[in-house]
Amino acid sequence: MTAPNDHRTAHERAAPMQPAATGPLAGVRIIDLTRALAGPYGTMFLADMGADVIKVEPPEGDPTRGSEPFFPEDSERAFGGYFASINRNKRSIVLDLKQEEDRQTLLRLVDGADALVENFRAGVMERLGLPYETFAARNPRLVYAAIRGFGDPRTGASPYVDWPAYDPVAQAWSGAISMTGTADGQVLKIGPSVGDLYPGTLAALAVVSALFHARATGQGQFVDVGMCDAVMHLAEAAIYRYSYQGIVTRPMGNSHPQLSPFDIYPTADGHCAIAAPGPAHWALLCAAMDRTDLIHDERTLSSRERVKNAALVRGLVSAWTSARTTAEVVETLGGKVPVAPVNNAADLFSDAHIRARQMLVAVDHPGSDRPAVLPNTAMKFTATPGGVYRRPPRLGEHTAEILAELEATEKEAT
Repeated sequence: MTAPNDHRTAHERAAPMQPAATGPLAGVRIIDLTRALAGPYGTMFLADMGADVIKVEPPEGDPTRGSEPFFPEDSERAFGGYFASINRNKRSIVLDLKQEEDRQTLLRLVDGADALVENFRAGVMERLGLPYETFAARNPRLVYAAIRGFGDPRTGASPYVDWPAYDPVAQAWSGAISMTGTADGQVLKIGPSVGDLYPGTLAALAVVSALFHARATGQGQFVDVGMCDAVMHLAEAAIYRYSYQGIVTRPMGNSHPQLSPFDIYPTADGHCAIAAPGPAHWALLCAAMDRTDLIHDERTLSSRERVKNAALVRGLVSAWTSARTTAEVVETLGGKVPVAPVNNAADLFSDAHIRARQMLVAVDHPGSDRPAVLPNTAMKFTATPGGVYRRPPRLGEHTAEILAELEATEKEAT
């Protein structure tokens, strides 16, 4: 008998897949040349919102197909968790773009598409004989999106345009790492791969914005998202602090340089987050701690004073939280003062909010007798809800299907 929180039965507590494609992008076709993380994450959003995303893969497939983890019982190993998490709702076709016949097939696919997304280094598509201008000449309404480490020369020629980039490069170059780390100054990379994930998110938004323009005017365009540019935008606080006062933001652990209390605090069995920088929440927190004297204490009277005396505030709040379990702290403050447990992955699978919002979805996985559980879409719509309706594809699984559709469409047009 398995335990209630056993990961092997987690799919039983997750939302099921939807029976069919839905979402506000129904009827939109995206040609997806992306691989690895940034690009597939962005096109995943478009697929979740109902777009028909055709993932074009080389004969060897997207490199992430072979990445761990795999189900122990999965003998097929068509893909692991890395690939599954960001390639659901897509169809796969194999095209070798080094071969003329397959390049022509791609051009035919793009003739009837709304957008194309790729995340190669600058110049790769040109060397294949497939520059943006070729696609635009054939399909003037096409939105062509590129995600590159340092952007594309068409929108601004960076001196580093030819440099490769991955998540830690974007995090470091953008300034994000310089402000993330321990209170004693050790810098740390942000846990989630925001150097890939945030550029992918912005690319999805940019594609939808350009599609809106194309639908209204019939004019497509080149859309460019640089990974370093995107993460610099994410680290926006460092920019305005330096601009206004010449302050170079350094790592401050879990605290905030402008707000207090606004921190992660130890509990008897873990950690919790408490944010009470405003006067109303501060007063409620003081009452909960049975320290109403702090409301009028000159050292903690205002937000400015609490920031100035942040170490004192942290010590006072930590002393109170440390004497209680995380659950006790959350129960005491919940609904009054902004508070949250510091959850780990296992906690999320039993969280009432996550379940109510259907933020975990059970997705079929070939080669395994149990579904994988993946994050569901966080974008909710009342009239056109998106979601997961198709498991990630095997390599080239839909090649024949897509080519048959292409031939039928071309036949109808003649």
